[in-house]
Amino acid sequence: MNTGYSDWERYGARNLAGVDLSFDDAEQLFELPLPVLGGIADRIRHERCGELVTFVVDRNISYTNRCVARCKFCAFYAKHDEESYVLSTAEILRKVAETVSAGGTQILIQGGLNPELGIEWFEELFSEIKRHFPSVQLHSLSPPEIAFIAQHEGLSITETLAQLRVAGLDSLPGGGAEILCDRVRNEISPVKLSAYDWLTVMESAHRIGMRTTATMMFGHIERDDEIIEHLFKIRDLQTRTGGFTAFIPWTFQPKHTALYERVKRPVSVTRYLQVLAISRIVLHPIRNIQASWLTQDFEVDKLALFFGANDFGGTILEENVVTAAGKEHTPATVADIRRAVTSVGRPVAQRNTLYELVA
Repeated sequence: MNTGYSDWERYGARNLAGVDLSFDDAEQLFELPLPVLGGIADRIRHERCGELVTFVVDRNISYTNRCVARCKFCAFYAKHDEESYVLSTAEILRKVAETVSAGGTQILIQGGLNPELGIEWFEELFSEIKRHFPSVQLHSLSPPEIAFIAQHEGLSITETLAQLRVAGLDSLPGGGAEILCDRVRNEISPVKLSAYDWLTVMESAHRIGMRTTATMMFGHIERDDEIIEHLFKIRDLQTRTGGFTAFIPWTFQPKHTALYERVKRPVSVTRYLQVLAISRIVLHPIRNIQASWLTQDFEVDKLALFFGANDFGGTILEENVVTAAGKEHTPATVADIRRAVTSVGRPVAQRNTLYELVA
């Protein structure tokens, strides 16, 4: 893809020079033709990351579906007490063992805000996992879960993170970000922590040396300017701390959710690629931008590699939350991902949570 000199100087060159875009400039990215936008993002990706595409072998274990937040965008939480569950340690260990046998290095353990589970439950679980599988990286518990545990225990965020880290927690996923704008959050997740509090958890993790990822769920009630607000908050925190390893924008899946009457279908592929490219252009301090085949598909993910993404995501051997919202999920194999990436002429390699190559 090629883009005009003036557009490249205005956006691409400034990204590579580490210069923040103004809010007005960032909003005007939505006005660029998609091929031009993709061309800028692709050139930044090439200059910053090279041609290599990475992926991780991972599994997302939903340890409980009981959640007091009951967010309008979620179809996963138990609607009635008799539908709720908490996985046993033995069952979680079995799932981890299966993942390790498949070459997995990353385990995501995420669930609902369950008041029955105190910090000791998580400490014992993480310790057991590390005892049996010391090389596994526990990329687990989103900022809302950390904040909920801290409040439940009467601990500070930093104290909570420090205790969980001693037990085996390695890094935090970026779940619960949705859109970091309180107008949106008050509408779709009024019980969950504020945008400020989400950022506070992430900054606290970074300050103690824990790496995290950042996400954005879009395609529901947000406006373009609120997408930019979200990206700027992520950008500015990364400038202060350098603690984010990657950014993952993914699209809202409306089926079976309380927002279905307002949002009948997921956003288009072109909208996904537009927001992905804008994310790459705005987020100059973040090296890795991850595509989301889980909410798109492999063919779209291949396109995403030319709209700013340098990472194909994970094999996701298990996933329950997006699936509950009606998106079909079939785990990917290493061969599937390698075949998809090489089919568009790009080299591919397996990585771990910290983006270190493992194969």
